[in-house]
Amino acid sequence: MASFDHRKYTPAKPVPLTQPRQWPSRTLSRAPTWASVDLRDGNQALLEPMNVEQKKRLWALLVKVGLKEIEVGFPAASQPDFDFVRWLIEEDQIPDDVTVQVLVQAREHLIARTYEALEGVKRAIVHVYNSTSTAQRERVFEMDRAGVIEIARQGASWVQEYAERYPDTEWRFQYSPESFTSTEPDYAVEICEAVMAVWQPTPDNPCILNLPATVEVGPVNHFADLIEYFITHLANREAAIISLHTHNDRGGAAAAAELGLLAGADRVEGTLLGNGERTGNMDIVTLGMNLYSQGIDPELDLSNPDEIIQVCTECTNLPVHPRHPWIGELVYTAFSGSHQDAIRKCLQKQGADEPWQVAYLPIDPHDLGRDYQAVIRVNSQSGKGGMAFLLERDFGISLPRWMTLELAPHVQQASERVPGELSSQQIRDILMTTFANEAPLTLKGYRLDRDEAEQLTVTLHDGDRALTLEGNGNGVISAFMDAWQRHSGSSVNVVDYGEHALGEGSDAVAIAFVQLNVDGRRVSGMAEDGDTVSASLKAVLSALNRAGRTAASEREANAAAVTA
Repeated sequence: MASFDHRKYTPAKPVPLTQPRQWPSRTLSRAPTWASVDLRDGNQALLEPMNVEQKKRLWALLVKVGLKEIEVGFPAASQPDFDFVRWLIEEDQIPDDVTVQVLVQAREHLIARTYEALEGVKRAIVHVYNSTSTAQRERVFEMDRAGVIEIARQGASWVQEYAERYPDTEWRFQYSPESFTSTEPDYAVEICEAVMAVWQPTPDNPCILNLPATVEVGPVNHFADLIEYFITHLANREAAIISLHTHNDRGGAAAAAELGLLAGADRVEGTLLGNGERTGNMDIVTLGMNLYSQGIDPELDLSNPDEIIQVCTECTNLPVHPRHPWIGELVYTAFSGSHQDAIRKCLQKQGADEPWQVAYLPIDPHDLGRDYQAVIRVNSQSGKGGMAFLLERDFGISLPRWMTLELAPHVQQASERVPGELSSQQIRDILMTTFANEAPLTLKGYRLDRDEAEQLTVTLHDGDRALTLEGNGNGVISAFMDAWQRHSGSSVNVVDYGEHALGEGSDAVAIAFVQLNVDGRRVSGMAEDGDTVSASLKAVLSALNRAGRTAASEREANAAAVTA
């Protein structure tokens, strides 16, 4: 094919290792130092960058997950980033065990502005960079090696000079030879050693050398060779923290980072769920779960992926693929009957105190808030298609897939009790009876103010008791979640949501479906109403009512067991 000529590309050059590579025979035994770049690299990759409120929300999630080093922006190049950094400092939002990091080019006026943004911070990492690849040197800067080294050396000097003007802050310096993977290995070592010569780091006060796969240009084993070469050739290695920043152009960001750690790196930069330029950054959740599945503590709290997905998608407006590694909606779903049979048999034999050994399930889904019933029930597709077809054909109800899966066993149970065939009306009745629960929580009214964020005031009845709740969010559901969690103190996150109109014209009724994670348990609800907002709120209340009934039933069962 003349239009698809592979001959215009050249493979990555072999790394000139002078001794047999060591990384293939090593195994990982501990987590790296994690550094989040969601608020900088991830934000720069968005079609519509996050506003300050979204950044605040994502910041809170990053801290909650347990990330201790967080790159918060490029304050010298962006006023919103500058303002966000000032908010973190002036409002005392940085926990004592968290270090913020900021990015800056090796230019004096930008470095000066960066330190202005950081004034008053207790501890910070200043991350300076310049591009070092052959293409950048020759085609962009039109400089030789020595000229680009001078850029790095001068930038390092400015970073050190301006830090001395703020002696009350504990500073750490980080340097990145941008486009490291397209830079000659010996030159990458040379330019980093030139920067270290300026900073004079020590084992007790090391600098960070961040080696970015700005563009992933070769296979993951090639990246590991580059890291091993760099580490074994770097003078004063003990005075440097070796950090990785991999991108996903070839789909190998997580694998490259994992092999880079085997090659001797100490630290990994990435983003939750892999958002980043072009095809994305290294996914911290994926690599963390990779370690977890090998019996290594990732030192991050990844136990509530529904919350991670909800916050990240609402802040970035990027969906999460249902087959996303480890936490996608369908990753513990086997549609094959033989897979289902194997899972069921293994679960029956799995002992509580033995290592996990279940076919097709690399980890226990319970660890991530997924239950066994969902895993097994989702696999069987018999009856679901016809049930959904009748509801859509006769009533215009288009069920989300997760609601179809939850409704199916209730329909099946009814069909076993009733001789003959269930009608579409009977199926609809089962749907409403099961998922539209209007007690004890009922909606009496609401007021919605749309400013920068949705401000919701909602009036409820909890049995005979009237409640007025207030909350804020990016949408009605988000605002109600905020209000409810303030009122109840329980952990509630939206897993999925869907709505559509039943019919056309001014008399059309809205139908809404919602799936919540309530204190670690998934529960669904639905509602119909002539007002879209009311339908959404009633659907959430239905789910909360169902969750309350389930919890009460479990308490009664436990009490009965204790009595017996």
